[in-house]
Parts: sequence; C-alpha cells; structure tokens
Amino acid sequence: MDVEIGLGKKARQAYGFDDIAIVPSRRTRDPDDVDIGWKLGGHLLELPLLGSAMDGVVSPETAIALGRMGGLGVLNLEGVFTRYADAKKQLEKIASFSPAEATSGMQEIYARHVEPKLIARRIEEIKAGGVLAAGSLTPQRVREHYELALEAGLDVLVIQGTVVSAEHVSSNGSALNLKEFISELPIPVIVGGCASYHTALHLMRTGAEGVLVGVGPGAACTTRGVLGVGVPQATAISDAAAARAEHLLATGKYVNVIADGGMRTGGDIAKAIACGADAVMIGSPLARAQEAPGRGFHWGMATFHPTLPRGARVEVKQAATLEEIVVGPARENDGTLNLMGALRTSMATCGYENIHDFQRAEIMLAPSIKTEGKALQQAQRIGMG
Repeated sequence: MDVEIGLGKKARQAYGFDDIAIVPSRRTRDPDDVDIGWKLGGHLLELPLLGSAMDGVVSPETAIALGRMGGLGVLNLEGVFTRYADAKKQLEKIASFSPAEATSGMQEIYARHVEPKLIARRIEEIKAGGVLAAGSLTPQRVREHYELALEAGLDVLVIQGTVVSAEHVSSNGSALNLKEFISELPIPVIVGGCASYHTALHLMRTGAEGVLVGVGPGAACTTRGVLGVGVPQATAISDAAAARAEHLLATGKYVNVIADGGMRTGGDIAKAIACGADAVMIGSPLARAQEAPGRGFHWGMATFHPTLPRGARVEVKQAATLEEIVVGPARENDGTLNLMGALRTSMATCGYENIHDFQRAEIMLAPSIKTEGKALQQAQRIGMG
C-alpha cells in the first residue's frame, strides 16, 4: 500500500531485518536433520554462504578456508591482491591509517593498476587449496580480465558493482551487454547488486545463475548517504524472490537470489533466507576473524573511489577464528558466532527441512522484536539487547 509523501509523490513502505520476525510453525525438527545446502550452476555447496569480495575479508588463504568449510570465498580481482605481489604490506599500511587518513591513503594505494599476472597467480593459489575459485570483476573491467581468469581456472565469476543493470546506457558506446557476455561463458555467473523487482528480473534474463540483492546495506558502505539510493533488505530480497518466481514460470530456469550485505547475526541470515534468499554474501562478520586480511578493519569496493568514495574503513576488531564465526562452536551469546549453526537451528525451530522450504516461512512485522523484554540486556550492553 502506497504512502502519500506529498500531493505529487507516493511511496511504498519498505522494511529491514530489524522490522520483521520469523513466525514458528506447528512443527519443529532436529537441527541435524536440516539441509542448508544449495546449488550454483553445476556446483553443490554445503553452506549458503559467500565471503564478500572485499580485501579486508577474502584473501586466497581465507577463500581456501571458507571453501573447505563448505562456503565460497569471492576474491576481489581488482583489489590489493592483484595490484601488489606483496599485498600484506599494503594491508598493514591500510590498518595503520588514522580515521582522518584512511580514505585518501587508500585512494593512493588503489591508484596502482591491476597486474594481469597476479590475477592468474591468485586464482591458481586458491585452486591449489582444492576448493572452488570465485572472483569478482566490475562491469567496466570484466572484458579486460575474464579470459586470463578463466585460463587460470576460475570456477565462478561475479560481475559486481554498486548497482548493475542489464540495460546500461552510455554515450561512448562501450556498455557491457550482459546477456551476450554471459551466454559465451562456460562457468556460472553471479551479477549484482540490485534492489528492486524489475532490476532483478532483467538481471535474471541475462542468463546469470545468481543475482546479488543489496544496495547500500553493508557495514562499510556509504552509498545510501552519498547517493540517497537503496532499499531496506527485507523488502529488496522479497521483491527479488518474486522476480525469481516470475522468471521461473516464464522460462523454467531457477536463478539464485543472494542477499548481499546488512547481516550481522545468525538471526539476520535466517531472516534473509525466510524472505526468499537462497544464500547470503557477508563481509563485516567475516572481517572479525583472526585470519581476516583486514587486521580488524573492513572496507568496501567503493571506499577508495578516486573521485566519489562511497564507503568507509570501519573497525570491526578481530574477535574469533573464522571457523568459530562460520560453523562454531560459539562462545558468545550475541548471535555473531556460529552463523550457519544459528541458521540451521532457526530452520529446525520453525520446522523447515531445507532452504526452499524455509523460504515459505511466515514473516511478521515486529518492530519490538529486539527490544521487548530486553531492558536488562540493553542497560548492561550484553546479549541481543
């Protein structure tokens, strides 16, 4: 139902994860009987989890670690790891910047050009770990680098920007035709981000195996403030899921909806799946790992834009091992550890056996869900309060 903003403009109400709650059903299950696996092209993945293509989150080493756990780490193929042979030195420098120096200092570091040979080397390093190699390229650079990435053994390509459309308009005539480009690739392609029904539907029609949903919800992203653009995630995911159903009905092809950003806890991830996501892409929760390359800091792909930065370097502090964050065991009670165990338990509590079943869960508007009865937790700054 539209809300009148003024006499000349109406708007839909949109909702984020903190506005909703998952309603328990009439049955429960044993968590060990719950299947949280999903399919991406010809690949079966045990965990519906992608590590964001951000330099403070995914390195070749953490991509291997995530892959061995059953997830998928996406390496930024235009980041520090493909600009510098000794990426660790640059990451240490980024972590050493004061808040006032961070943006300009990172702009200087990222001004160096990508070295094609390093793209191949990083993919080969991940493949040597015995896991799938996934890499991210922007629409502006994907033509330039994709062939080398494929030759090096890339298994999954992510074409990613703040907003990606199937109908980019450009006066210079060099716009990427996603449908033509994807049809020529022998590997699964994920595209994004988007935040609306129509954009998601158009991206699905390109032949992509997955669509990233999320514009501006990430912990390090400032797009919503800088550009005024974005849609709260619960609504954006639900709209994309509706587009998926329409596309499936019209073509018979199922396209994965991947919630990208805005999730901090296992409960957030469960809500994303219940709203219709098949998997989630997360950054800041993984940046808190002791093995994370950001050394306690997290930043996005637009943080260092040379003319209009749309991100911040935020401090997340290294709190646990990557394994503890992803699959546990948890030793904190705030929902930030054992994210996949929390998802499995949420599904079991509500009686759902797999991801597709859980997407049919009842959702309720619940603005008091995180505060009702939590006065002591809030006052003492513990738990979920």
